[in-house]
Formats: sequence, structure tokens, C-alpha cells
Amino acid sequence: MSEPQTIHLADYRPFPFTLGEVQLTFRLAPAATRVLSRFTLAPKGGREDLVLFGAHLRLIRAAVNGAEIRAEPKDGQIRIAAADLPEGPFTWEAEVEIDPAGNTALEGLYMSNGMYCTQCEAEGFRRITFYPDRPDVMTTFRVRIESDLPVLLSNGNPVAEGPGFAEWHDPWPKPSYLFALVAGDLRAHPGQFTTRSGREVALNIWVRPGDEDRCDWALTSLKASMRWDEEVYGREYDLDIFNIVAVDDFNMGAMENKGLNIFNSRAVLARADTATDADFMRIEAIIAHEYFHNWTGNRITCRDWFQLCLKEGLTVFRDQQFTGDLRGAAVKRIEDALTLRDRQFREDTGPLAHPVRPSSFVEINNFYTATVYEKGAELIGMLKRLVGDAGYKAALDLYFTRHDGQACTLEDWLKVFEEATGRDLTQFARWYSQAGTPRLEVSEAWDEAGVFTLTLRQSQPETPDGVEKLPLHIPVVTGLLNPNGDELAPSVTLELTETEQSFRFEGLSTRPIASVLRDFSAPVILSHRQSDATRAFLLAHDSDPFNRWEAGRTLSREVLARLISEGTPPSADWLAAMAALLRDESLEPAFRALCLRLPGEDDMAATLAGSGLVPDPHHIHRARRSLQTTLARHLAPQLPGLIRAMTPQGPYSPDPTSTGQRSLKNMALALQTRLDGGAAAQSAWQAADNMTDQMAALACLIEAGCAGTALRAFEARYGGDRLVMDKWFMTQVLCAPPETAADVAEALTAHPKFDLKNPNRFRAVFGALSANHAGFHRADGTGYRLLADWLLRLDALNPQTAARMSTAFETLPRYDADRQAMMREELQRLKAAPRLSRDLGEMVSRMLG
Repeated sequence: MSEPQTIHLADYRPFPFTLGEVQLTFRLAPAATRVLSRFTLAPKGGREDLVLFGAHLRLIRAAVNGAEIRAEPKDGQIRIAAADLPEGPFTWEAEVEIDPAGNTALEGLYMSNGMYCTQCEAEGFRRITFYPDRPDVMTTFRVRIESDLPVLLSNGNPVAEGPGFAEWHDPWPKPSYLFALVAGDLRAHPGQFTTRSGREVALNIWVRPGDEDRCDWALTSLKASMRWDEEVYGREYDLDIFNIVAVDDFNMGAMENKGLNIFNSRAVLARADTATDADFMRIEAIIAHEYFHNWTGNRITCRDWFQLCLKEGLTVFRDQQFTGDLRGAAVKRIEDALTLRDRQFREDTGPLAHPVRPSSFVEINNFYTATVYEKGAELIGMLKRLVGDAGYKAALDLYFTRHDGQACTLEDWLKVFEEATGRDLTQFARWYSQAGTPRLEVSEAWDEAGVFTLTLRQSQPETPDGVEKLPLHIPVVTGLLNPNGDELAPSVTLELTETEQSFRFEGLSTRPIASVLRDFSAPVILSHRQSDATRAFLLAHDSDPFNRWEAGRTLSREVLARLISEGTPPSADWLAAMAALLRDESLEPAFRALCLRLPGEDDMAATLAGSGLVPDPHHIHRARRSLQTTLARHLAPQLPGLIRAMTPQGPYSPDPTSTGQRSLKNMALALQTRLDGGAAAQSAWQAADNMTDQMAALACLIEAGCAGTALRAFEARYGGDRLVMDKWFMTQVLCAPPETAADVAEALTAHPKFDLKNPNRFRAVFGALSANHAGFHRADGTGYRLLADWLLRLDALNPQTAARMSTAFETLPRYDADRQAMMREELQRLKAAPRLSRDLGEMVSRMLG
């Protein structure tokens, strides 16, 4: 593999030309689509070379001002010397041929089961035609699509159509990564939305024939998103039509192309008998996320790909707010923290650690990460907390007014906050440039004069980039409770700006119990020495829902850590606290379910490694199973009644209350399975009238070792449903015993419905294998070898998905020498492979160090 070029933020230079409206004509044919492009260019200043990017294109013709020129594509671009260009404005024209049917990378224009579709973020447009394919080049687009297919879609508004063609015009300037085209035999699930100014917007969810009855939820979610963005952010939709298309073969969840959002089918299609509660919630959130991009990503985009967190962090934060408003802020905050810790903290502690805004990259597709998205969203949340609700609103209003139609940087973003609020955010900006998860240590002091002192100390871990770590600006929301559980005063935000600071609380009559980092006010690892009794007290009394959950989570983690490292059984106090929590009907069922969920095996491996221990995945697995059984025995008198009480009555509904009840019911069912070997799960399987309950029961039966009949029945019923079969594949591997997980995965690759070219199916098998912690880390290395074998096969077809799936190896430094050696061996094998893609090659090199 030739040495790939590293791109550096410091090397950014503006595009030296102004671009006029782009005219594109597509003459669609599966193996030989012709693309005709035409646009004007005007030098901004002095004369410079023109560089246009292109990949996997056959150039047929190129012309400047109508005169054909000799253009020689080389290394993915055409370069025309300044001396060969006119001195003033000129028109560029090109005709190229591309092969959508052969495009298995699923970037640019490709085909999915007879449908043409596009994915242009980040650099997919260069697979369509030669173009200045960079996010800071924004202009309007006029598109003509020629085909005999019945539905021909592109960005913006439709302006003409006739037999065999359709024309679209997008009046809003956009970068090429937001270009979209879809053509196929599709059916529309239509709707209508009236904006707050009274404009009527036509809505369509486009799907394949037969999927029309699985679109209601997506349409409902879209309308809710549009209304929420008007009410909370004052953002109104700006076109006459909004189209969403469901595509089976898609590398990501969805894409926010202006007016034509293209979605992975699993992020659109839902019906009670085919989608779980998690699917319904995920669809709701992704619909919202892509719609919110209309302003935070489309109308205002990022100047270069180093600013990716500018649009993604802000938009993730907005979709989190949306879901919190619809479904309950407390449970949503806990779920977001779990996601951050499971994915981003893991990323931060390994060889793939990088800042929220990286300073360099080889392949930009490799930086669509939890750090950019989830940690990026946490930084927006911290900023909002520091400036207050009114300051946040003023800054956002200024941002939208000042930068509409622009490609911006983080500096532009932070500047509007400084101007709107008067805050100096110089130190806060370090969050964007320093990799790693900060540690926050808390110590307490009390004197009889009624003064309680909290001392906060921050430390930054070393990360692969070797950047010197400076103190961050960390908002630490803190509350104080008296021994009766009452709040002594409203929560305060302590602003930690030095390596160590002390904060005094005076005039207290008794020593308080401190509740620190409420609402998870900063993405840090908290170290606060508190007794089990204090944590049990906070679990029972804290008025902050997040810290109430956190107290129980920390208790459970410590109980499990002692069981793993010392063989110490759980205390009677912990078991009593869990039982009391289960009985507390004043708490939402969803909250109780989260509190009862034991820390996962990967979480415990990270916890042990963070304490200087070497985690043994199989030891962790056995200890966690043992603790589940002990907890189940203690809760046994409550479980059958809870399962009955938490079964919603009436037809299935994905509303928050019913979803929470099913969550708690199925948590109880999993515990009951530890006692009865699957008897209750078998009854639940027979009685299930929705996919949520079916999948919960099936998972229990697999773990109990008695799922054969259910798996065959499931396949017989849903064998023709691609999305439901993804669940069938995934659950078998995820719930398999560690000693057979890799064998189950390998066997499933021989199943007729396993499709290497479909990212969803590949993730269903191998994403589940890497998530089966002890199974993937099997002591003989079978899991490592199997994944590496299939990554090599996938890389030849779809480098982007292969690179993302390779992150299963990122925890290499945690484990014992034997496992490290086996993982390194597989990574070296990948690195040595001929024709390894730039995507996978960069990831492997970073993990090898």
C-alpha cells in the first residue's frame, strides 16, 4: 500500500475561485451512467491553478468556455495550470461515465436492489463528476435526471417533469457533500406540514413497494421535529417539499441532504410486529437529527472537515434536547451518558483517541466518531450551562443571523457566544483541541464552625498525539443534602478552571452529603470517595435523577468489581437497595429498569484497567452472570408480579409510558430466566404481540440454551423481512455463550441470507461478535482471527464499513500479553494485505501505534 497523504488543519487555504450555479444532467444506466456538469468559475484574486477532484470516473469530454481541452486525471484530480485558464470568469464543462451497479463502496452514486441513490458526505461527490469537492465551496444546483424509472428525485424543489425526465432546483447554496439523487420504483407515504408563517410543505416518505404500511412513525416524527425546531430554536423549514427515502444498502444511519434526506431503511421503517421500542426511539431521534441539520449543517455548514464537530456536535445536542422534551429529560440524560461512556470513553482511552476537532487526518471517513458526535454534543451542553438559557438563545440567534449561507469554523461559533454573553471562552476552547477523558477528583472537609469544603482536582491523561494538556474549564453542578435527604440549597455550578480549586459552603448546621457532577454536567471520570452507605443514601434520596441513578450504578460497579477481583459476594445492603428501588412505584419504570441494569462486561473491563488491573474477559463474564443470579434470587418474590404489572394493556404503542413499562418488564424477565431456565421466557415468547417482547423473550431463551424451536419459528415467519432478519442474526451472536460466539458468527456467514455487501447484515453478525465481550476476547484468539478474515473480504468491497468495524481491536492495550499479541498479529496481517484501502489502513496503523 502506497503511503497515504496526511491532511493538516494548519494547511487550509481558501478555494481561489468563486463558483456559479451548477448544472448537472444524469443519463442513468446501471453500468454506464453519463453525468454532464457545467458551472462558471471566477478567480477571487491572482491567477491560480484549478484543481478538481474525481474518483472512479471515465472522462469523456472536458471543455473551458466551450472549447475542448486535454485534461489528464491523475491521483484523483484534474489540475489545470493557471496559464492555461482565461484571465476572467470562465465556464467549465465535463462529461463522465460512472458505474453505479459496480459501486460496492456505497459512496457517490450507486445502486441498491435496482434503486439509484447517493451518499456524498464526506467526499463522495467526486465519484459523480470532477468538482471542487470541499465543504467551503457553496452554490446552488439545477439538476436534470433522465431515466424511465417512475420516481426521479433530487435536492430542492421540482421545477419540470415529463416522460423520461425530471428537473430539480435547489435555491439555497450548498456544498457538494449535500447533493442527493434517488431514482427507482418507489411509493410515497405523503403528509403535509404548515409552518408557523403559514406556508404549506409537502412531506413524503419514499419506500419500496410493500413497505408503505411502515412509514407512519417516521412521518409523525418528522412533523414533531419540524414543530419543535420552530418552537425551541425559531427555525422554519425553507423549501416547498421535504422528501425522505429509505435505502437498504447504506453505510450510515442517514444523511441530511438538503430537502432529500436519504436514510438507512432501519432508520425509517417501523411497525409493532417488526420494530422494537428501541427501533421506534432510534427512528424518532434520527429523523429529528437529520431534519435539524437543515439549519445546523446545511444553511450553515463547516468550512473544512476539521470542523465536523461544529455541525454534528450541535445537531446531536439538539436531537438530545428534542428526545428529552418528548420522552423525559432524566431518562434521556442517563441514556446519553451511558452511550458516551460505552463508546466515547472507550475511544478516548485507546490508540484511536483524538480531539473533538482533530488537527490532521488521512481519511476523513474515519473521523465520524463518538468523539466528534457524542463528546461534541457534551461540549455544547457545557457551553449552554456556563452561559445560561438566555445567553445560549442569544448566541444561537446571532449565529443563525450572522452565518446563514456560510461555511464556518469553531472560532466563528465560539465568537458569537463571547459577543452575546460577554464570556471569555479562550480556556473553554481547549476542550476541542485536547484528546482524552479528564479525571475529576473530589475531596471533602468539614469543620464544626459549619464550613464544608469541596476540593476539586482535574488531571488529563496522556494520549497518542502527545499534546501537552492544560487545565480545562469544567462546570461541576453540585448539590448538598442534609441527613434527612432534603436539599440544603439549590444546585450550584462550580467552575473549575485551575488544576485544583477549593469551594467553601458556610453557615451549615450539620455536615452535608455532597451530590457532585449532577446531570453529568461535564464528560469526565469522577473519583469521589464515598462509603457504600452514602451512595445508598443518594440512591434513595438525591433529588437529581442522574446522580440518583449514578449512585446506584457506582454501587453496582463496586460490588461487581469486588466480586471479580476478590470473590466478595454482594452485601445485604446492596441487595436491599435494589429491592427497594424495584418496589418504589413513584419512580418511572424506565428509570427503575436503568437502575437495575448491571454494568456491562466491557464497562467492567475498562473499570478494572483504569484501576491498574488486567481484566480477564471470561472471569468478568462469570462474575457478572453470578451477580445476576444472586440479584434474581433476592428479587424472586417480586419478579412474577412485576412482569404482570408492567405489561401494557391494549394495542401496542411506542409512547414513553408503555416503552418504559416494557423495559422494566423485560428486565424482570431476564432476571427470572436466571432462576427458571427459560420457563417464563417461553411463556412470554408465546404471548408476545409485538417485536419488543418477542426479541426480549428470544434473547432470554438463547441465554438459557433452549431457543432452537423459537429461532426456527422466527426465521420461518420473518425470513423475507430483511430488517427483522438482521435482529435474528444479531441476537444469536450477541447472546451466545462466550465459548461458542465466534463459532455461531462463522456459521451464520454461511447462511443463504448473509450478505457481505449489505452493511446492516455485516454489522448484525460482526458488530454483535465484538459486543459479545468474552466471546470476542476468547482466550484462543478465534474471535480476533474471524473478524480480521472478514474485514479483509469487506475492505475490497466497502472500505468505509470495514474501517469502522475494525475498531473492535481498539481496546488492545487493556488486556493480558497473550491477547495483546494475538490482536497485534491480526492487525499486522491486515496491514500487510495487498491493496488495503486507505480507510482501513489508517485505522490499523493507528491501533498498532
